[in-house]
Amino acid sequence: MKAIVIRAFGGPEGLAAVDLPDPAPAAGEVLIAIEAVGVGGVDTVIRSGALAAYGFREGFIPGSEVAGTVTAVGDGVDTSWIGRRVWAFTGTGGGYVERAVAPVERILPLPNGLPAIGAVTLGSAGAVAHFGLRQARFAPREAVLVRGAAGSIGIMAVQLAARGGAAAVGVTTSSAERGERLRRLGATHVLDRSGEGGEDAPAGYDVIIDVVAGEDMPSFFDRLNPNGRMVVVGAVAGQPPADFGTRIMDAFQRSLSFAAFSAATVPSADLRAVRGELFTAAGRGEIEAVVHDVLSLDEAVLAHRKMDAGEVFGRIVLTP
Repeated sequence: MKAIVIRAFGGPEGLAAVDLPDPAPAAGEVLIAIEAVGVGGVDTVIRSGALAAYGFREGFIPGSEVAGTVTAVGDGVDTSWIGRRVWAFTGTGGGYVERAVAPVERILPLPNGLPAIGAVTLGSAGAVAHFGLRQARFAPREAVLVRGAAGSIGIMAVQLAARGGAAAVGVTTSSAERGERLRRLGATHVLDRSGEGGEDAPAGYDVIIDVVAGEDMPSFFDRLNPNGRMVVVGAVAGQPPADFGTRIMDAFQRSLSFAAFSAATVPSADLRAVRGELFTAAGRGEIEAVVHDVLSLDEAVLAHRKMDAGEVFGRIVLTP
């Protein structure tokens, strides 16, 4: 089968197509003929070599989110899965392939009406957005700001906050055109990347969902209302300053809260339940899977160039 590997850490040109033996499912696993692969921000970070200290090596296959049809199962797996369309989480990698294996507990059947491309746009991003809002203790009639709203996680956070009855949904983004697209998805106020602008925007927010982090993150504590909560669900701009906590202490009397959130801490049964609900809602047209572009697996380098350039609105999907 064809696979995309990281031949050399660094830029997108370090990705390369190779031929590998077809995989076989081990006990507790299924084999999936891939129809769609989601390209995630973590894929580009791994490819850059920034996470090499965590055990990632050249030769690694990126991609954690795939969808397709089960063609074989390993020992102990119900054979009724064969022939079913599923979404699957392959782990930290292994998804940029024509055929992938995944543990049966990490697959989910797709409802009628939801294509594979939509599934890999919603599966991971939707779960992060949902549980990020839960981590922030978001409640109806609260004001929410999504920092870095044009990516797949941000777009889902906007839709879920609006769907959950937010009094206002502010977004930071890089252009007026993106802002208008986010308005159609539920945003009520469009701000620039620094959090400025936005006609009649709230003076403060009860919840900030931050996909960006980076050097400017501490300045957004100033935009929280008393008892406000910021939850960081991504770090596309890198680590915040080491002393960012001093900004919270300087505002001690406002009782601000900060948390980082990773879906790795959510019980698998809860992830399955929420993903199933999101897939059903998307199949009914109640939430939108926003796809920036669909490229072939051979075009993984181009996909990563687009990601690095910051021009992606939604998700890029690869198809074998």
